[in-house]
Amino acid sequence: MTSVLARLASCLAAGALALVALPQAAQAQSRIKDIVSIEGVRSNQLVGYGLVVGLNGTGDNLRNCPLTRQSLEGMMERQGVNIRGANANTKNIAAVMVTAELPPFATPGARIDVSVSTLCDAKSLLGGTVVVTALQGADGEVYAVAQGSIQTGSLSASGASGSSITRGVPTAGRIAGGAVVERETGFDLGRQAEVRLTLRNPDFTTAQRVAFAINDAYPGTAFAENGTVVTVRAPQGWGMAGYLSRIENLPVTVDAPARVIIDEVNGVIVMGEAVRVSTVAIAQGNLTVTVQEDPFVSQPAPFSDGETVVVPSSVVTVEEDQGTQMRIVGGGASLSSLVAGLNALGVTPRDMISILQAIKAAGALQADIEVM
Repeated sequence: MTSVLARLASCLAAGALALVALPQAAQAQSRIKDIVSIEGVRSNQLVGYGLVVGLNGTGDNLRNCPLTRQSLEGMMERQGVNIRGANANTKNIAAVMVTAELPPFATPGARIDVSVSTLCDAKSLLGGTVVVTALQGADGEVYAVAQGSIQTGSLSASGASGSSITRGVPTAGRIAGGAVVERETGFDLGRQAEVRLTLRNPDFTTAQRVAFAINDAYPGTAFAENGTVVTVRAPQGWGMAGYLSRIENLPVTVDAPARVIIDEVNGVIVMGEAVRVSTVAIAQGNLTVTVQEDPFVSQPAPFSDGETVVVPSSVVTVEEDQGTQMRIVGGGASLSSLVAGLNALGVTPRDMISILQAIKAAGALQADIEVM
């Protein structure tokens, strides 16, 4: 029988010949806007505490949730009604946290989506309405106000005997366009003399290519500070927003270091196209150990004082595949060719992980291995 590695070497040889015969494919290019973010142009997280009303008996138990009771008393006092000391036992109210993300350059009057989550023992927010809730930023200032009907996208029902069914998460929901922006973040991009572009995947080669692409279109306006930041300055008489709108669509070939990501728990392997395998000799053998239990009953002789016992009997056998020889994998083979050959031979992902780690330990895998 032909050995596994002999067939693997044939696959690698065929892959190498194909690489030589076929012309080099052009590398895919990405737009600058897809690989960088602009310093200062970002969203901001908002959070607020409020009450949900209108629940069908699925809200907080006021005896178990003092924060809900106190909030209800405070809200009613602002409406001119004093209920302190009263025996309020409604279950149609729930205390919730309201969160949202304020997009960059959002202006007063714009609407944003909000998420609502319960704080106490409410069973469901289905059919509830958030009353006016101020949403604050990290600086303590109010940037938006939320109010509206909650959509949970879930189902929850129960019977008198205690049987229940729940689909989704009824204690959390969203309000589309449920908050109105009241304050801007104050970042004035148009008056900036220069801005910094930050690469989402830092790389010196990619940073230089971004600067070259920008300077080729608008000479002298870009400079790569390091592998992460490219500083750009708008030409004289140009607005920064207009300048960024022109350079963000310039194509750039993205480079990345050779890296192999291994998730050994799930048997997943992800690799970059720059990964290469140097000349290395490989041998793989499968060792199978079989343990078979065959107990038998031992009985004493007639009229003796002995007792019947079960005597264990174990048979251990060891089998090892024969004919697997040391094979040499030629240098320069891409890891994709190696993995394609292993897949064609039916090698399991876990065996493939072991082979890749062994090649790396031998110094023949020209890539970083990251184990998740």
